[in-house]
Amino acid sequence: MSRDRAVDALRAYAIGGVVLGHWLVTGLVLAGDGGLHQASPLTALPDLAPVTWVLQTLGLFFFTAGFGSTRSLARHPGGAGGWLAGRLRRLLLPTVALLGVGAAVLLAATVVGTSDDTLAVALRLAVSPLWFLLPLVVLVAVTGPLRVAVRRWGVARCGTPLVAVVAAADLAVRLVPAGTDLPPVTVLAAWSVPYLLGVAHADGRLDGRRAGGTLAAGGAVALAALLALGYPVSAVGVPGAGVSNLNPPSLLIVALAITQVGLGLLARPALQRLLTRPLPGRAVTEVNRSAVRIYLWHQPVLVAVTALTARGGLALPGLHTAPDDPGWVLARCCWLPLLAMVLVTVVTVGRPRSFRRGVRAGGERCRQPGGGGVAGRSAECVPSTPQVYDHRRSGPPDLQEVIAVRDSDPPSRGRADGQTR
Repeated sequence: MSRDRAVDALRAYAIGGVVLGHWLVTGLVLAGDGGLHQASPLTALPDLAPVTWVLQTLGLFFFTAGFGSTRSLARHPGGAGGWLAGRLRRLLLPTVALLGVGAAVLLAATVVGTSDDTLAVALRLAVSPLWFLLPLVVLVAVTGPLRVAVRRWGVARCGTPLVAVVAAADLAVRLVPAGTDLPPVTVLAAWSVPYLLGVAHADGRLDGRRAGGTLAAGGAVALAALLALGYPVSAVGVPGAGVSNLNPPSLLIVALAITQVGLGLLARPALQRLLTRPLPGRAVTEVNRSAVRIYLWHQPVLVAVTALTARGGLALPGLHTAPDDPGWVLARCCWLPLLAMVLVTVVTVGRPRSFRRGVRAGGERCRQPGGGGVAGRSAECVPSTPQVYDHRRSGPPDLQEVIAVRDSDPPSRGRADGQTR
């Protein structure tokens, strides 16, 4: 199946942004009793808030999810029910695995006497990323109707009511008394906007630099207007702040997602050129293969590394100290390679054996993209080269190689034409 490599690159960037953002804004402070307490550097260092615009990439995540779901549904040979079952299985099975392993680890940690504070932090950080499942599952389930709606009315008309719902919720948050619980309608409405953009892009409605420029410029103007109206600068929640842009998602999050999608579309040619190189091509392919697992396991990895190193009783800078100065940020950056190594190990061990071997069901070998590959394909699966007996020749059996080529691939056809048939 041919894939859009630029969208694959945006998905990899989105996953990387979420992981790096969480690792940089989640401080785990070692207390005197040996327990871990959660803190955020954004509380003491508010000047870092604009950095969250680069690392808050969930809008791109939903955009690429909408693109991938639409393409996959259009190419699925069976009915929509079978397609949806397969799509949900890819989302839910890694989640079930995380919950099962997490329950076992928490039980073992309780037995060895881990403090209640550490267990509470570990449970909260392990479960908190699962919120994305609800809106994503709902949006995947209605991909077909959304595609029909975009074709009939256009993406602007479909997205305007969703933006209006988010705006009404923002107004309600500011008018109702503090502490009033409001229904989390914006969790679905806000993330539906980038998902719709992904559906439209898969349908060929956002091709060209004009569409990308319009989205980027419109989103940037909206961001400036919302900041002028008093919206918080940080794109993630800050402990102690009265209003959060992320919980629930606000208009600023929607505008940020639209801006990022527009910039991603503008960068499409550069991304395609970049992915013709071996190292970036392989890296993007591997991240896309394990995107859900990376998302689910990055916070448990942070907690595990921090808790295990804390058992020595020594507070390591950037890992167990309070995130209250720029030195903590620099020290945390020094820990990122270790966290990334552990995450890669966990994801690789938990990956199905067929993915680790690069073999697809049915005995086909998957050739991964690298230097010199076609930018429009991410992974091309080709059957193993068969060997057959040539009955037209006399003497002992002769084995011949059969070469399968595409009519649209002149270099391969030229090589095949020179072979004996």
